[in-house]
Amino acid sequence: MAMSGGTEDGEPMMDMNTTPLIDVMLVLLIMFIITLPIPTHAVKVDLPVNDPRNVKPPVDPQKNKIIIDAAGTVSWNGVPVDEVTLRTYLDAAAAINPEPELHFQPDPAAKYDKVDQTLAVIKRSAVTKLGFIGNEQYRNDF
Repeated sequence: MAMSGGTEDGEPMMDMNTTPLIDVMLVLLIMFIITLPIPTHAVKVDLPVNDPRNVKPPVDPQKNKIIIDAAGTVSWNGVPVDEVTLRTYLDAAAAINPEPELHFQPDPAAKYDKVDQTLAVIKRSAVTKLGFIGNEQYRNDF
């Protein structure tokens, strides 16, 4: 296969070779991208500071209560918490000597999956004093 500079009748090729032009444009584009300054936007925000004298400790040294309502919200001593915060509170309660009692009270309409997930978090923690509250309402069902 031979290279040709034109058509068969000997006329010169009339198409412009754009490959070098594209190469130069790509190099210029890369140079412009590299030389752009990095945007550094900062917004100053004054965040409130908690007064440690007014903060009630989340872990009671006597007894703590975990409640699951019908919507599936898990509450620690009446305050809604997520799984990570619940695990932190459970670990803090287990570190207290003597260990406080942990009362677990799921709502009868709560989904079993949410109750099971919460019990798994309790089991993974080092809590040893766990009691179920409210089981007496099912006494006559069986």
